[in-house]
Amino acid sequence: MRFILNLTLALFLGVFLVGISPALAKSCYSKAEAEAEQGIRIHSELMVIGLNCQHMTPAGWQNFYSQYRQITNRHADLFSGYEKTLISYYQRNGAGNAERKMHDMRTAFANKVSGDAARMRPDVFCANFAPRIPRAAKMSRADFQEWASTMHPSHPLNQPVCN
Repeated sequence: MRFILNLTLALFLGVFLVGISPALAKSCYSKAEAEAEQGIRIHSELMVIGLNCQHMTPAGWQNFYSQYRQITNRHADLFSGYEKTLISYYQRNGAGNAERKMHDMRTAFANKVSGDAARMRPDVFCANFAPRIPRAAKMSRADFQEWASTMHPSHPLNQPVCN
């Protein structure tokens, strides 16, 4: 009798685990989804940096926030594609409002950088982070995609990358 119970339990667990493994596999990011999240994070960070540092733009330089807006306009299709990729990911994984989920993620990224800025003196924050704006302004689409697809331990993804 004990053997039959163990066999039944083993079969149940086997069927159960096989049934949930596709669902678990869906929760990880593809490489494109990982790049999309990082791209949205970078874009959100650049926005906060541009806004916080626009009044500290060195003489003779283009305003940091203006540069951010030019980056946004030049790569609008890339950022839009990143958003669509993440919305699709959230739809596939049962998010109630996938678009809202993506915007909430973007807001969380911006809030993190804003929190970092609030803990530093503005001149210190801008000295450390504002140079990213002119660097990003010089990037081609391929350069930006390479930056977004480079994973950094200091900026972990919200989901693991699928193998």
